[in-house]
Amino acid sequence: MNPVLALILGLAALVVGAEMVVREGSALAARFNVSPLVVGMTIVSLGTSLPELAIGLNAAQQGNAGLAVGNIVGTNLVNILLILGLSALIRPIALEARTLRLDLPAMTGAALLLFVLAVDGDLTTADGLWLCLYGAAYLALLAALAHRESRQPAVVADDGPSPSPDPDTASTPPARARPVAVRALLLVLGLAVVVIGSEYLVDGAVEIARDLGASDAVIGLTIVAVGTSAPELVTTLVSTVRGDRSIALGNLIGSSVFNIALILGPTVLVAPGTVPVPEDVLALDLVLMVAAAVVCVPVFLTHRRLGRLEGAAFVTTYVAYMVWLLGTRL
Repeated sequence: MNPVLALILGLAALVVGAEMVVREGSALAARFNVSPLVVGMTIVSLGTSLPELAIGLNAAQQGNAGLAVGNIVGTNLVNILLILGLSALIRPIALEARTLRLDLPAMTGAALLLFVLAVDGDLTTADGLWLCLYGAAYLALLAALAHRESRQPAVVADDGPSPSPDPDTASTPPARARPVAVRALLLVLGLAVVVIGSEYLVDGAVEIARDLGASDAVIGLTIVAVGTSAPELVTTLVSTVRGDRSIALGNLIGSSVFNIALILGPTVLVAPGTVPVPEDVLALDLVLMVAAAVVCVPVFLTHRRLGRLEGAAFVTTYVAYMVWLLGTRL
């Protein structure tokens, strides 16, 4: 297929799939009395992280697992700096107390754990196991949280009055009456469309980049990273525009944890031998990823929100990083 056509079709599929994921995920969360934040950090995050998993496992089986490391680092930089920053620029993000107590420390801890394990220049099977255990513990905490919330009666949130009904959704009562099984099927279908769309987008973008003479390292940290982050980007922007901010934030934080723990972890486990961490990735890209996660702590805790000023700083940092990367590694 023509790479430009593949890129356009992939982007269109991402937009359609993301809309389905956000709409049906929100409806299921309300149906089972589970917060949209938990849905975003579990179902949506795992679904939108499937492209990274596919790329990581394929790279490991081909003996090029180092590419997976660069992809994960690049993807998390996109999640934290670019997507979170753009979301805050569109509309400032108010943070729930649970995000500050559990999810933010989990994201920062995952980044620090990867740095500690990778600082010697290699990721071993034992390192992969540690990453998987970290991800399993995080999933267990989220599952316990979802179970507890589902057993509680619905209450008005503590941080303010309930938002006014969305006139678009309020005017479509038949959609709300869909059976749970139908909504679940549509959610899975939406995730599948997102994953397929990301594959088309990445394939088209990589072919275009290679035609222009870009190296595999640059492709992994830029085109592939941004391409595999496209599900998170589109899902987050769609949920932001729709007003489902909890799904947007939960998707980004959950994906950042899963990418390190449950995507890179299994990749390291199935790789033949140790996985080398490229020196340039360890010297700058991984350090920047950890710094971005750590900086989120004081930024989030200061006002319990991420405003447009912080969002602009995040986006500016990512753009500067991209300019430097393309200017020095092409």
